[in-house]
Amino acid sequence: MQRPDILFLVLDTQRSDRLSCYGYPKATSPHLDRFAADATLFTNAIAPAQWTVPSHVSMFTGVYPSSHQVLQSYSAIPSTLPTLAERLSTGGYYTAGFCNNPLVGVINNGLRRGFYSFLNYSGLLTSRPNQAGVPSGWLDRYRQGFKRFLAHLLNQVQDAFARSDALLAFSFSPFMVPIWQTALSFKGNTVKSLQDAANLLIHRSGVADNQPIFAFINLMGTHMPYHPPRRYVEQFAPHVLQDKSAQRYLRQFNGDVYGWLAPLAGTLSESQQATLDGMYDAEVAHQDEQVGAFLQQLQESGALDRTLVVICSDHGEHLGEKQFIGHSISLYNELVNVPLIIRDPAEQFPRGSQRQDVVSTRCVFHTVLAAAGLADDQERSLSLSQPQSSDLATRQVFAEAVPPQNVLNLLQKRQPELVQSHACDQPRRAVWIGSHKLIETGYDPAQPATPDALQPSTQRLELYDFRNDPNEQLNLSEIFPENVEMLQECLQWFAGQASPLVREERVPGFDDPELRRRLHDLGYLED
Repeated sequence: MQRPDILFLVLDTQRSDRLSCYGYPKATSPHLDRFAADATLFTNAIAPAQWTVPSHVSMFTGVYPSSHQVLQSYSAIPSTLPTLAERLSTGGYYTAGFCNNPLVGVINNGLRRGFYSFLNYSGLLTSRPNQAGVPSGWLDRYRQGFKRFLAHLLNQVQDAFARSDALLAFSFSPFMVPIWQTALSFKGNTVKSLQDAANLLIHRSGVADNQPIFAFINLMGTHMPYHPPRRYVEQFAPHVLQDKSAQRYLRQFNGDVYGWLAPLAGTLSESQQATLDGMYDAEVAHQDEQVGAFLQQLQESGALDRTLVVICSDHGEHLGEKQFIGHSISLYNELVNVPLIIRDPAEQFPRGSQRQDVVSTRCVFHTVLAAAGLADDQERSLSLSQPQSSDLATRQVFAEAVPPQNVLNLLQKRQPELVQSHACDQPRRAVWIGSHKLIETGYDPAQPATPDALQPSTQRLELYDFRNDPNEQLNLSEIFPENVEMLQECLQWFAGQASPLVREERVPGFDDPELRRRLHDLGYLED
């Protein structure tokens, strides 16, 4: 049987609650809605981390951040931990990346490992298809060689910015912001990246006969700054076109990169909130149109019917909720409850269906390997095509948020009071079991997971009924202290088994009869 082509499309910074197929009342995603109607939509997909790098690494390795330890912009995937592209390449797939995010496509963190071709669309020079091919004449060889040298030099410069606090602070200065937002093409080129990916999947140039393709795409359309086409502003944020104060706020917001990282000192005004909401929605709708055209190309060519398609996000975005902006710190649903839609030619994912169980997007790794026929028994058991297990160890989902150190350094220098009030310097972890979600803020990730490792002065516990209270308005921790205690124990067991590079999937102690009895009594286990 011919193995499927695999398309892994990451809509960077896309909130699930802003897609109409997830119940958003505004028609932001008609094209994704149509695609989801012919696929399986996961209503409770959880990103393993709150920002790009650790979340992507989890999806590319199948392990949580505390295991892969790629927690900072300067971190790199250990050579002993194979990536999804490496596994697929070794298994005979033609692997190609089409990336618009410099943290994935430029920074040397190991995410490009295993790709035969990796095209980066962010920066002064956009990579072009077939660049690895042999040019026909000496002038072509000279041009291509010079371009590769210049691209390599620029990549080294951008890599240095990610690893240096001083250079990072300089990049956020009023002088540099306009340069890297425009000349450096921060958000990349959505149309070109999608067209190049479509050409590969449809025309298969350079791909051996009967060789399956793995295509990874990262799009940055919904990431700040917000500059959607006017027709989408008219539809979702018409007040911005008439209100000069809204226009001034938007210009200030788009140019204030530090403001994308720092918590708010107060709440947004009604006008400011409407501006951010409307402009984000406009970007969502614009990107949806582009993705829809891409999927239509695949459909009309017949390529879609031979392709496993996984569409998800690495994380969402705070737009003022709980006084947060951006995606650097929290584990609230605005950041970690992400879209996940899967369509496959083998129909292991029922068409037009929804999955209500809580799943982790780290299992994209296992799901893709299983579809490619390259998964071992343990990996197949974690594929999202498998029905929800009664095994407690596989029914829990976790997320971890270790603050990016370069962001934290900026916050501490400029607004130390906000760092303290919002616990910006504290790591967070969360667990989902049954209908409850516990967020634990304030622990030492370098210490053994015991109650003594917690920091009482900064520790915060938040318990939410995520199914009935998706906006996390009511903290139930004082109402259900026994549930909090039980879920804290689960977090401690999780941390204990998540030592770096340990691939064990079962949490120790989950076969303990007493533990199972307590979980049953609290309603987390059924008979």
